[in-house]
Amino acid sequence: MPPARKLPLVVSARIRTASARATFKPGKGVVKVNSVPIEHWGNDVQKDLSSLPVRLVSDRFKEVDVHVNVRGGGWVAQARAVMVALANGIVKWTRSATVRKTLISYDQHMLSGDPRAKEPKKFGGPGARSKFQKSYR
Repeated sequence: MPPARKLPLVVSARIRTASARATFKPGKGVVKVNSVPIEHWGNDVQKDLSSLPVRLVSDRFKEVDVHVNVRGGGWVAQARAVMVALANGIVKWTRSATVRKTLISYDQHMLSGDPRAKEPKKFGGPGARSKFQKSYR
């Protein structure tokens, strides 16, 4: 078993336009999202989705305090960004292959971000695909 970490570990995750930054420190198992305990943050779906890593490997979260800042995107993207940040952080904190396998076996996308992004605007129109209308003919 690797030695326990002493310094804070900062992990970030992005899902579309939502980004979450998690700071892991040695502690008593407190997980907060935007300064609110994860049990009280957001609606029921957000709580269930964002706290998946905490529920899957709860014994590993008892030795660490986590503070997550999340902004941007919609509420589902924010919940997924928190989930990915927590999962990546606990894998890096513990340096354990069994934790990684447990998380991947539940959801293979739990440790990966989301490469989707808004398509860039092109000339000749107001957006990426639409073109300006003509009023003659």
